[in-house]
Amino acid sequence: MSRKPSPQRRTPRPAPKTGAPRKANPRRRETAPVGRRIAATGAGLLTMLGLAAMVVVLAAVWIYQGPGPAARSGDVTTVVLRRGASLPEIASSLEQAGVIRSSSLFLTAAQTTGAARKLKAGEYEFASRASLSQVLAKIRDGKIVRHQVTIAEGLTSDMVVDILMRAPELTGTVATPPEGSILPETYQVQRGEDRSAVLQRMMDDRDALLDKLWAARQPGLPFETKDQAVTMASIVEKETGLARERPHVAAVFINRLRQGIRLGSDPTIIYGLTRGRPLGRGILQSELQRETPYNTYLITGLPPTPIANPGKAALEAVLNPMKSDDLYFVADGTGGHVFASTYEEHERNVAKWRQIERSKAAAQEGAKTPLAGG
Repeated sequence: MSRKPSPQRRTPRPAPKTGAPRKANPRRRETAPVGRRIAATGAGLLTMLGLAAMVVVLAAVWIYQGPGPAARSGDVTTVVLRRGASLPEIASSLEQAGVIRSSSLFLTAAQTTGAARKLKAGEYEFASRASLSQVLAKIRDGKIVRHQVTIAEGLTSDMVVDILMRAPELTGTVATPPEGSILPETYQVQRGEDRSAVLQRMMDDRDALLDKLWAARQPGLPFETKDQAVTMASIVEKETGLARERPHVAAVFINRLRQGIRLGSDPTIIYGLTRGRPLGRGILQSELQRETPYNTYLITGLPPTPIANPGKAALEAVLNPMKSDDLYFVADGTGGHVFASTYEEHERNVAKWRQIERSKAAAQEGAKTPLAGG
């Protein structure tokens, strides 16, 4: 007969004493302090990183916008950046010239700001202690040094080429262009620019102006081509330096051209003798009678080419001359001219001019004569 197993008797745990302290879990006790220490450490690291980043940013701003090196001589430093120069070459040139302290910093700034692909060649002047930001902005915006070449009205094309060849900032050589093909003006040029390119600009400007004036010219003028108008304008340019007289002088020559009267212009004689170079003296009687294609005392009509490069005012005067019946003019002794419509009146004006010339000569001779001693 089998027995049922008797249930095991559990020994009851004694009830905790009322008011007895409960033992703390050692793992629970350590958890809170470690977490707080980690959080505090992380916050400290973040603060340090933030401060370090701020220092880096401030240093970068100072390097970029703060004053740069002082000029080694004077108040500015001139640097020429050649066409096609690479970014490292530009940075090196600036560092060697003492414009920037570090080429590597310049490279970084140029790449960071996006200016690296926009830097322009040319001649630059940088003020003493210019900041890296100012240096970079000037090259990025192409604020190069501009030089001037001034071509005065009435110069021949040979003379213009002489001026271009003497300009030290220009390069290359250039051949003499056709007479009258250049517009006298002051032109802005940059160092290293080719002389042929500058000359072409002068010729293009003349063509543009002539096209405009020709389209708005007075009707009935005795010119079949623009070149004929330029030739007349060159004679007017050489005959008077007074802007107010040019339309009147132009009217005289146009009236003579219409009536088949020889122009009788002294500057055309000189051009036939020297290609427009000054004689340094008066015209001789023998030279008045010397046959050249340009001597308008002997030929009828216009000479074969212009005798100089006329300016805008002379071109305007010829294409829109003053309304006048005058056929003659002669110097008046004050730098201007007196005009006449008849030969008789002109002869009287010439006689007055001869008297003025004699008076001037006598005055000069008197100035040379020493005073008698007492």
